[in-house]
Amino acid sequence: MIHFTRFVLDNGLRVLIHQDKSTPIVAMNILYDVGSRDEDPELTGLAHLFEHLMFGGSVNIPEFDQPLQHAGGESNAFTNNDITDYYLSLPAENIETGLWLESDRMLELDLSQKNLNVQKNVVAEEFSQRYLNQPYGDVMLILRPLAYKVHPYRWPTIGKEISHISKIHLDQAKDFFFSHYAPNNAIIALTGNITPDTAIKMVTKWFGPVEKRKIKKRILPLEPQQCDERSMAIEKDVPASALYKAWHACPRKSEDFYTLDLLTDILAGGESGRLYTKLVKEKGLFSDITAYLTSDIDPGLIILHGKLMKDIDIFHAEKAVNEIIDELKTKASNIEEMEKVKNKFESSVVLSNTSILNKAMNLSFYELLGDPQLINSEVDLYRSVSKKMVMEAAETYLANTSCSTLYYISARNS
Repeated sequence: MIHFTRFVLDNGLRVLIHQDKSTPIVAMNILYDVGSRDEDPELTGLAHLFEHLMFGGSVNIPEFDQPLQHAGGESNAFTNNDITDYYLSLPAENIETGLWLESDRMLELDLSQKNLNVQKNVVAEEFSQRYLNQPYGDVMLILRPLAYKVHPYRWPTIGKEISHISKIHLDQAKDFFFSHYAPNNAIIALTGNITPDTAIKMVTKWFGPVEKRKIKKRILPLEPQQCDERSMAIEKDVPASALYKAWHACPRKSEDFYTLDLLTDILAGGESGRLYTKLVKEKGLFSDITAYLTSDIDPGLIILHGKLMKDIDIFHAEKAVNEIIDELKTKASNIEEMEKVKNKFESSVVLSNTSILNKAMNLSFYELLGDPQLINSEVDLYRSVSKKMVMEAAETYLANTSCSTLYYISARNS
């Protein structure tokens, strides 16, 4: 059981504290409730750009990393469809340095034209290297708009295209910051060798003076139910042809989430999953194949992808995939298979929560979902999934009419 203290500052900042006396370190996670789904469709990539801008210094502190490193700390961040997350760890006696730094950049960034230009160039280079110049790097630029037609999940976190990043103006960046980066749109979790009383005093000292802001109201279009199978074929200069399939799934808060997560583990729980066992080991159709649930806050996707062996017909390989999917709908998993995937999940949770940083991240995210006690109860929710529930979920969610398929054909083998 992970015990924690929760309190809320007058400015709306939510704070969670878990004391762990076994470590000399304190980890801090600060989650901002803003991601790529909060962007203008004509100006995408802004949330990810801000992940970079946040390390460019505040109006009072020209370099974020330098004082942190002098205090023996390290930090990093990530952005996804739903959130932007910043995390750091420090020796316990120096955690106030981290609170000072994070509160100051929440107060006001150094949003100068020079800093904006530097970070726009960095992100544009990342876009080119990771999404345009890597084999299969553009898959999500193609698959997401095939699966989504109106919801902002139709573009990846990096954005739709480089031109969107290059045309961001300074006033647009400032507006995005002040309408999303605020204490009343953030959650802080502190875990490690710190008492709740000390944490409350320090957080109040450094974040209490930051005034709440008017947060831009989130009005997202609902994705219409997909009623027809969609497909697209493209030819690229890649080593091997690849098959990508995406089905619409439930939102993260849905009770079905745990069943679908378990379902994807049955299909692709490593080399013992059904897809790998039957299509890689036994039939030799794919060199690798996997499936996963995107775990988005709004209705996400179940994504399956695999790279084909040379000279394998992609439609023949797809038929073999569909046979395994159909079997999941009609034939219940055996007790050993269900127990194996449940045990694997439980082990991963236990291992994850040995890290104070992971605990800080988990507490922040579960607080965003509305229930930080999920850090203690999710294993039981997975344990409650039955074989019948898996079959019913497969029938409901893995329907052909809900599927979008991308045939990524290798020009070298065509």
